[in-house]
Amino acid sequence: MSEQGFEPRIVGFLCRWCAYPGADLAGSSRLKYPANMTPIRVMCSGRVDPAFVLKALAEGADGVLIAGCHPPSDCHYQSGNIKAMRRYPLLLKMLKQFGIEQERVRLEWISASEGVKFAQVVREMTEAIRRLGPLNWGREPDGREPTEAGRRT
Repeated sequence: MSEQGFEPRIVGFLCRWCAYPGADLAGSSRLKYPANMTPIRVMCSGRVDPAFVLKALAEGADGVLIAGCHPPSDCHYQSGNIKAMRRYPLLLKMLKQFGIEQERVRLEWISASEGVKFAQVVREMTEAIRRLGPLNWGREPDGREPTEAGRRT
């Protein structure tokens, strides 16, 4: 795939109580935003393990959005979003060690009534990743899976 026609693939881990309903509101309000994000509903942003983010990137995502309730007092699980907030800087350090641009992963707080904000975040993230280009992490330059011992077939 040429970078000219590149369309980012974004995985969104969305809190079941706030961010996911915010996405639903954006859709039911017919707000315009790119269809580049695949939403995955999670019970809480605090339950998004960094391994989930790395797995999404390794399996072809060009970016990952983690979205939860507004901090610190609005989390339905009291401190879940605080856990996500504390884990995020560590995740960014890990990405740097892997040579992945930190802009590919974003943490946002979106309430159920913020469909407009959800649409804006998806637009901004899609444009940012479009500028970065495809990730191709763990893949051959042409996008194929690496073969055994790095040989091309």
